[in-house]
Amino acid sequence: MMQLLSDWLGLAQGWLFETAIQPLVFKLGFGEFIEDAFEGTEWLLIGVLELVLLFLVLRPLEAVIPAQKITDPRARWNDFLYTVLHRIGIFSVLIFLTLDPLLDAVTAALRFDGFRPFNLEALWPGISPLGAFFVYFMVLDFFDYWYHRASHKFNWWWALHGLHHSQQNMNLWSDNRNHLLDDLLRDVYMGVIAIGIGVEPAQYVLLVSVSRILQSLQHANVRLHFGWLGERLLVSPRYHRMHHAIGVGHENMDGKLGGCNFAVLLPVWDIIFRTANFTPEFVATGIRDQLPDANGKPGREYGRGFWSQHWLGLKRMIEYARKEVV
Repeated sequence: MMQLLSDWLGLAQGWLFETAIQPLVFKLGFGEFIEDAFEGTEWLLIGVLELVLLFLVLRPLEAVIPAQKITDPRARWNDFLYTVLHRIGIFSVLIFLTLDPLLDAVTAALRFDGFRPFNLEALWPGISPLGAFFVYFMVLDFFDYWYHRASHKFNWWWALHGLHHSQQNMNLWSDNRNHLLDDLLRDVYMGVIAIGIGVEPAQYVLLVSVSRILQSLQHANVRLHFGWLGERLLVSPRYHRMHHAIGVGHENMDGKLGGCNFAVLLPVWDIIFRTANFTPEFVATGIRDQLPDANGKPGREYGRGFWSQHWLGLKRMIEYARKEVV
């Protein structure tokens, strides 16, 4: 099945590249990037398929069983812009033309020095492609858990990640509502981990795609959970919504940075490291300092549009970093 899916995607990638992408690249005078463009075509195709799937499945669910009433439609449209930029737009081009070649160069240099990446599949001779996929899925999710938890630990990092949590109308597009600097850091981190454990490039594309689809489901504005057992096997919309809860998802009991439900896909990491909160509620989302204080003074502004959100994120990062130094 894995091979069949890979073959279909390969055929679609070749067709799209030859009929549209390659002529466009040469017409724009970017022939030296033709190999990067071919790799980018695969990500573009995956991104388009993901968007279609989200529209056909999750968007109707949000209309039928919403967890909350959307009070700011503009905020949802802004999140949709983030998703388009990440899945099929500018951000993808940036990653393909900078990060991928960089990681390829690092890998080549390490191999030249005699380094051979550790290959998890070597521990299970004869393991099937599907089995290998699930092994890498779990290992990458383990490292993603710690990346996510760290972003709630350090003030300067939370200043960037706070943009993601500032959405008070969480919806299926909110997964991609991240500061570009935070996303770049995570992509480098996960790329290095993938190289270190021997994930093949084609396999990594599929791993990323499955992860993105599941994370879109988690953020969807749907009154949905997976039951007692399912909630402990896979992060559900209700479980992840608690991570976005005001004053709970990103704070400890003492009011300091922390929180609960950091698992990206598998709640087992929260269970093992005691950060799980299975409270069966569909809570309000956002950040405490967004709310007016007792005297009616307006809360902190996190920005309404793409550019203002990024500018304010950088300002918060500098502000919080100074506090840590002091």
